[in-house]
Amino acid sequence: MNDPCISGSSIHTMLNSEFQFLVDFKLPDYLSEDFMELIPYQRAMVNRLFKDGKMMNYALSLESSRLWCVINATTEDEVQGTIQELPLTKFMNFEICILTFYNSMEPVTPDFSMN
Repeated sequence: MNDPCISGSSIHTMLNSEFQFLVDFKLPDYLSEDFMELIPYQRAMVNRLFKDGKMMNYALSLESSRLWCVINATTEDEVQGTIQELPLTKFMNFEICILTFYNSMEPVTPDFSMN
C-alpha cells in the first residue's frame, strides 16, 4: 500500500519538475519560552521563503495545535532542507505529503480609475 504522506524516504523524484508538498506540523503541547522567542525569526524566514517562491502558503491553528505550509520543491529531500531552515521546526513533529494538485485563488486587486 502506498501512503501519499512520506516521513523518511522520497516517493517521488523527477528531474526538472517542481511539485507542491504539504507539510503538516504538530506543535508541542507546551509552548516554551525558547519557542516563543523564536517566533519573530520564524516569521522572517517564512517571509523570505514567500519572497523566494519556495513557500506557497502558511497557516496556523492554535486551537488544534497545527501548522501547515505548502512548499514548492522537486524532491522531498529539498522540502526537508527548506523546513529545517525554519527555527521552530526543531520543536515540532511533522509529516510531508506530495500534493496531486494545488489550486489557489489570486488576490483580487480593484482596477484603478482616474475619474
